[in-house]
Amino acid sequence: MPPEISPDLPAQHPGPGDRPVNRLFREKSPYLLQHSHNPVDWYPWADEAFSRAKRENRPVFLSIGYSTCHWCHVMAHECFEDEKVAALLNRDFISIKVDREERPDIDSVYMGICQQMTGQGGWPLTIIMTPEKLPFFAGTYFPKESGSGMPGLTGILERISALWHERQDEISRSADEIAVLTRTASFPAPRDPDRLLLDAGFRELSRQFDPENGGFGNAPKFPAPHIMIFLLRYWHVAGEPRALLMAGQTLDAIRQGGIWDQVGGGLHRYTTDARWRIPHFEKMLYDQALFVLACTEAYKATREDRYRTMAEECVEYVLRDLRDPGGAFYSAEDADGPGGEGAYYSWTFDELSAALGPDDAAFATSVFILTPLPASTQGRRNSDAQKSGQQFILSAAGPSPVLAQVLSITADELVARRESIRSRLFAAREKRARPARDDKILTDTNALFCTALARAGRAFKNPVYISAASGAVQFILKFLSGKDQGLLHRYRDGESAIPAFADDYAHLISALIALYEATFDPAYLSQALDLNSAFVAHFQDQKNGGFFTTSDHAEKLLVRKKEWYDGAVPTANAITFENLMWLARVTEDKNLETAAMACSRFLAGTAERAPMSTTAFLAALACSPRVGDTQDLVITGNPAQTDTRTLLDAACDQYLPGLIVLDRLPEKAGDDLEALAPVVRGRTAINGHATAYLCTGHTCRAPEHDPVELARVLGEYKMTNDAA
Repeated sequence: MPPEISPDLPAQHPGPGDRPVNRLFREKSPYLLQHSHNPVDWYPWADEAFSRAKRENRPVFLSIGYSTCHWCHVMAHECFEDEKVAALLNRDFISIKVDREERPDIDSVYMGICQQMTGQGGWPLTIIMTPEKLPFFAGTYFPKESGSGMPGLTGILERISALWHERQDEISRSADEIAVLTRTASFPAPRDPDRLLLDAGFRELSRQFDPENGGFGNAPKFPAPHIMIFLLRYWHVAGEPRALLMAGQTLDAIRQGGIWDQVGGGLHRYTTDARWRIPHFEKMLYDQALFVLACTEAYKATREDRYRTMAEECVEYVLRDLRDPGGAFYSAEDADGPGGEGAYYSWTFDELSAALGPDDAAFATSVFILTPLPASTQGRRNSDAQKSGQQFILSAAGPSPVLAQVLSITADELVARRESIRSRLFAAREKRARPARDDKILTDTNALFCTALARAGRAFKNPVYISAASGAVQFILKFLSGKDQGLLHRYRDGESAIPAFADDYAHLISALIALYEATFDPAYLSQALDLNSAFVAHFQDQKNGGFFTTSDHAEKLLVRKKEWYDGAVPTANAITFENLMWLARVTEDKNLETAAMACSRFLAGTAERAPMSTTAFLAALACSPRVGDTQDLVITGNPAQTDTRTLLDAACDQYLPGLIVLDRLPEKAGDDLEALAPVVRGRTAINGHATAYLCTGHTCRAPEHDPVELARVLGEYKMTNDAA
């Protein structure tokens, strides 16, 4: 058992095995624990740190990062493990470490200030502020010493320490001015959403599209799968073929590039080049979730099997490597391993030969592009690897049909040989020391992946995926939710903690809706409605629309943020708008519709200014009654019976993003659904046969029993849009 650490613990307190530890030793965050043996006298974010700063009149040094961040590791090794830097921090500052994944509210506030002050942001985030939490210096990564045009942390600390003692009044005035600017920042005026917003988003993406390599803009390139979801829905609504082309080309380029783990599956965080070949190697659960969602939607839109395969490969990776024994999912895998960044994922020629034999190693160089691992990240796995030469990142050499023709073999032979090579490389790689895994369980990212699993399970008719999604949601409801404590954000090592944020509620509600659509169990709909009621009560901006990041009883920070733009994941407001519209349609609850429209007006004002930063909202708008094409379908019958299942399949196989399907089950389950969703009232199985009731807008068609006819009618909606 670790020793109890007093609030005034010195930086070099003995830990187990007489290794020095600081206050972070008792934290649960893997990121904070990585810094628990630093000579820096770290505090977690806590009142005691700010109280001491006030008492001793010291500025606060705030460092924010996350456990799988490569440059966070670099700065830790160069600065926070260094005795000279630690001495400066311990003498003149109160130092606080924050895991941005545990406290996204803190990160959002100070990242916004960093961007406001410097024009850029990223992690590690470095903030220096007054004991009143008012920042006056901001930046990201700093080396220990100045060089290559970049200031060093030691010089920064020495200069600020001197200024604090000599000109503290000026610093305080500057900090007050920054705080005023932060608190008075305004949003664009709300406006009613319309189709013109979708058109503007498409035009902006078209201008930014890279026609040679896929993706948008120049390096670095992030996958941003939610952009592809918008493009697919815009293609459906507008019949614009270029939208489908951009989405498909980008997804294909990602799958073929080094950003995709060609051996073990899964998506790395981003690439430093325009061709998707040289990644930063961390693997985040939320990136996998969004990629599965985009590939599933691409499969439904095109019926191209490769998109289904891409989604399934990504799910396989997560179920294999990120699944907790309790059924939930871990947050991420690190970019850095024992051999350095990328060493676990890269190969030398000698290693390929050892794993495959000379002939297949030579063939591997035909089916994979070998991109040299940049010198700055060259790993040192061991002396043998060091002797064997250059390390390479694997990318796919090209689409299978084209590559088979080039190699003068059949497509089946190519697939078989490539899979044999992949599986043997995977077995060889499994013997290496893995990168660290961040094993905290977060409500928002787990729920996001559950949404992806449920939608993929429904589209691919895979009950294993749906069961996995249900298991993870039940974990959240059991361990991260309760009547007394409300929803919580983080679970690790037996501890549930941190009041939930807007993203937690939005994604969990979305996951419950997706599970209802996959199972037609009314219990999921009931849970979604209960959770949504609590969310609206405590997070809604009643005056200006939209939803704050934190609840009305959360810790008060410098500003109560209300996010409008998509970052690595879609903003909670975009997810919430889609949730509210779905719930309003099935419940016919005007209050939900009013909340949805207020949220959409808030987002529409910002989308008009920055459409490329609001594509998740635009994707939701494209399948809403306000702008998009919507259909409401109620099927009566037991989905375990053939006549009901064929009607459900006829509906679910269509690519109609605005289609809601409800199944009124027999007896009590049907009554339970009717109590929640008045839209199913009066819908009965005519003459004992499964029956489909289809409405669009204010018009309803005659009841239908024939799945072929139902598919034909639904197909007409798609054909009409494609011809638009």
